[in-house]
This record gives sequence, C-alpha cells and structure tokens, in this order.
Amino acid sequence: MEASDALERPLDVLTIGEMVVDFISVEKTDTLSNASTFRRYLGGSPANIAVYVSKLGGASAVVAKTGIGAFGKFLKSELQRHGVTTDYLLMDHRTHTTVIFVSSTAATPDFEEFRSGDYLLRPEEVSEEALSRTKVVHASTFALSREPCRSSVIRAFRKASEMGKIVSLDPNYSRRVWPDYKEAQDVIREAYRYVNVTKPSADDARRVFGPDYEPEEYIEMFHDLGAETVVFTMGGKGNLISEDGKITAHVPTRPVDVVDATGAGDAFWAGFLTATLDGNPAERSVLFAREIVERKLTTKGPLPSDIDRKEIYARLEESGEAGEAGRRG
Repeated sequence: MEASDALERPLDVLTIGEMVVDFISVEKTDTLSNASTFRRYLGGSPANIAVYVSKLGGASAVVAKTGIGAFGKFLKSELQRHGVTTDYLLMDHRTHTTVIFVSSTAATPDFEEFRSGDYLLRPEEVSEEALSRTKVVHASTFALSREPCRSSVIRAFRKASEMGKIVSLDPNYSRRVWPDYKEAQDVIREAYRYVNVTKPSADDARRVFGPDYEPEEYIEMFHDLGAETVVFTMGGKGNLISEDGKITAHVPTRPVDVVDATGAGDAFWAGFLTATLDGNPAERSVLFAREIVERKLTTKGPLPSDIDRKEIYARLEESGEAGEAGRRG
C-alpha cells in the first residue's frame, strides 16, 4: 500500500497523550520496595486500547510524544508489531520517554512514575488530519494532569466534537499522579463538556467524586458532567449501563479462573468501542466486551493478534443474551 493510500484509510479509534514504558516487577508483590527485577512493556491505558482495537480487526492510531532513544524506539516498534498506525507518533530529541515502575499484584498495584515526554505534547502537534480520519477520539485523565498535554487533549476533544466524532474519556484519576484535587475537578469538568462515552470503575468514581455514594449517584454525576453513555464497572458486581440519564441494563460478570488480570480494563474498553462501531446497542457492546475481558483474564500475557470478531458475536448468539440485549437496545 502506498503511503498516501494509508493516510487516506479511515481510523476507528485515535488515542491521545498517554504512552509510556511500563516496567512491571517479575516478583509478585504489593509494594515496589520488595521488587528487584522488572520486564518492560508497552504501557499507558490509551495506547493499550489502541493495540486491542487493532487485535480485534479495527484500525487504530496513537498521538503521543516520546524521546528518540531506546525506549521511544521500543514503543514505536511495539505499536507497529501490533498493527497500530504510528503516523502521528512524535519522537523528540529534546525529551525522554516516560517510564513507570509497577508492582505485579492481583490487588491495586504500587507504582512510581518518571514523567517526561508524555505530557510535553503540544496542541498544534495533534494533527487535525488524524482527527478527521477517525471515528472515536479517546484519552485518559493521566493525559489531562499536566500542561501542555492537557490543552492538547481538550482542544482535540473540542474539535472532534465539532466534527461529530465519538469522544471517549477514561476518568482514571489518581491523586498521586495529580495531587491538586481542585484543579483536577475543574479540568475534568471542562473535558467532559465534549465527552459522549465514559467508563468509570467504582474506584475511579470514588477518587473523582469522593466516597460514600451509591453507584446510581455516581452515574448521575457523570451524566451531569456531560457524558451521554456511562458504563459503570463494579468488578465482581458487574456493569451498569446508563444512557441519557437513565440506567438501562445491568450486565453481570461470570466466574472465571483468573490467570492474568493485567490490561483487563483496557481490553474491556477496546471491546466496547469496537462493538459500538459495529453498530451494536450499548448492552450488546458490553456483552461483547465481557467476552474479550474473559479471554484476557484467562490468558497469561497479551491476547493473540487477529481475534475473530465473528466468532465472538456467534458466542453471544449461542448464549441467548445477544437477542435480549438487542430487544432492550
């Protein structure tokens, strides 16, 4: 394929602003102080979502900034290996690639970040051509936590909204990454003016709004910020789906033997966005995403490439849940 043809090909999902090298401990531990050996991985939730979308047969791209050294080259090669478009990846000799050290644990991992290139993405470096090519623009609150990347994401969200694109935000707020809570609330509120779809976990909601609210109250808060569709994930308690201010469905989780939970949330979100772009209603998209998550939880390491979407839809039909979801949708 000629380069010009590749640039004209539509994208399904464009992720912005957060791509890092994760160094995950080989030792299973809840604290980094007990870890001494690490393996490197492509990191950053949006970048991982782009990879999973590609594995599901979609077209994805990343807009992010890295250094030009070994770690930046590693990230670029990982994206290319998984079929993610790197036309809009910026490798800058004036900075270094952001790295994060993470403990390997079944609980919430301990981490320590060394940020550099990721937050230096400038608004003018987010290509309008990239925004015009894609159907979904996705980012996280990690990318909103520092300037100039914050302004880059909000400008991209605004332009994508004006173009009629789906705007997706992961509200993965962490006070450790973004200590100024009041500033975070103000920026998150501004970003949500352009957001169509969001997937908060119960933990995300508590960190954004504070504890002691019921799931229905958290969902209402996200709608009040501007999100049209809210998929509220509650771990073993399943997922609540709310559209235009009204909870429309509860999708339970199913028991599985968990082998590896790393990246399960990103797999879910990629599955949901992919199924949504396939024209499915929200509940069926969540059922599709559940299939992807279950494969991830029961697979050691990353999911294989070229996952057969038709096979997954066939499983939904066999389960009988797809028909019920269609009627509700």
